[in-house]
Amino acid sequence: MAAPLSELTQMPKPQLVYAADGIRLATYTWGELDAPVVVIAHGFASNVRDNWVLTGWVRDLTRAGYRVLALDQRGHGLSEKPHDPTVYAMRTLASDVETVMDTYLVEDAFYLGYSLGARVGWEVVRDLPQRINRAVLGGVPDGIPLERLDIEQVRAFVDDGVPVTDQTTQNYIALTQRVPGNDLRSLLALAEGMRATRTIDPDPTNAPTRPILFATGSKDAVIEGSRELSRSAPNGRFFEIPDRHHFNAPGSRAFKDAALDFFAEE
Repeated sequence: MAAPLSELTQMPKPQLVYAADGIRLATYTWGELDAPVVVIAHGFASNVRDNWVLTGWVRDLTRAGYRVLALDQRGHGLSEKPHDPTVYAMRTLASDVETVMDTYLVEDAFYLGYSLGARVGWEVVRDLPQRINRAVLGGVPDGIPLERLDIEQVRAFVDDGVPVTDQTTQNYIALTQRVPGNDLRSLLALAEGMRATRTIDPDPTNAPTRPILFATGSKDAVIEGSRELSRSAPNGRFFEIPDRHHFNAPGSRAFKDAALDFFAEE
């Protein structure tokens, strides 16, 4: 019998998992223990509740018969929020997912990521093809992570209260302030750490080989980069989320249906 709606929109008590470098990660799980697992990873300046619970993804995945395993990525939600950029390398963020799977004794799973979580997912799927059966990567472009963020303006704002003049950077700060509990200094460190490490390069010789559904909103500025990534992946395909931009795509019914249909093909 399906769980009541109220149960699927409330957050369970987080279970803490310790990453390889000792950072505390808040993790959550829903569904039957013996059901196939979907690991989910949220976007920049978001968290599990904001990105996946309030938008109905956990409800729909659970009702479709999946067990959901989620983490607040380091620097987000109830996970630890260090201010050191060196702890936010892309490889480290990807290894956090592997650590969570190991801790929960999950040998293989589907993967669902949005924005930052999709960037991390590109790494996870490429590096762990034997453990990730297929993945949905939403709102993910090619290129340097958070390239359009003016880090110097953010640093001046955080340190000295200097007004931010760049519109894109203003939007990122507004996004950060929208979600209670966000720490702008830790998210600045995350941006610096990712920018200093690996980009996502749409090179077929360096792309994940597992089946991947790339999904991006029709009004999202990164849509062409996402299409290019889908072409680079040997088993990639692309779904255009109708009439959505980057920040409201996770709530799309069409996006959910496309992802569930894709997982059901396994």
